Amino acid sequence: MALYAYYFHPARSAVKGLNMECTVSWTGALNTRSGMGFVAETGSGHTVVMDGAPDAAKPENGGQNLAPRPMELLLAGTGGCSAYDVVLILKRGRHAVQGCTVKLSAERAEVDPKVFTTVNMHFTVTGKGVPAAAVERAIAMSHEKYCSASVMLGKTAHFTTSFEVVEI
Repeated sequence: MALYAYYFHPARSAVKGLNMECTVSWTGALNTRSGMGFVAETGSGHTVVMDGAPDAAKPENGGQNLAPRPMELLLAGTGGCSAYDVVLILKRGRHAVQGCTVKLSAERAEVDPKVFTTVNMHFTVTGKGVPAAAVERAIAMSHEKYCSASVMLGKTAHFTTSFEVVEI
């Protein structure tokens, strides 16, 4: 009953756009190839497949490496969130940005829960006459203010950023 009250709490449902939903279902019981596969169905109507890493010691407890692992998707989501912000900030500044790539690398804790402890984000921004100072500012604004994912992960992980601007 408490779960029902949470989802339909009038104060929370009154603010549109701030709530998110996702249903994650285990596919292993369906005799699929991986015993540790999952499908996530997002509130926006999209699906994402996930799988666990193979477990040599207990194969029945591991996945088959058929899809990204959940923590990889968390890292990818952080990159997507931040890259989105950087492009939007640069475009709003009327900079001729034509491409943005961010490569993320992360380290995790050795013991459970194996949270991210460090995350490095290296941005490559391509465009015509895009000032390095504008890119640096956009990355900082994303990391410090706008990217919810990096702000959340920043509670457990130390973030570093770097960038390069490629003139085209």
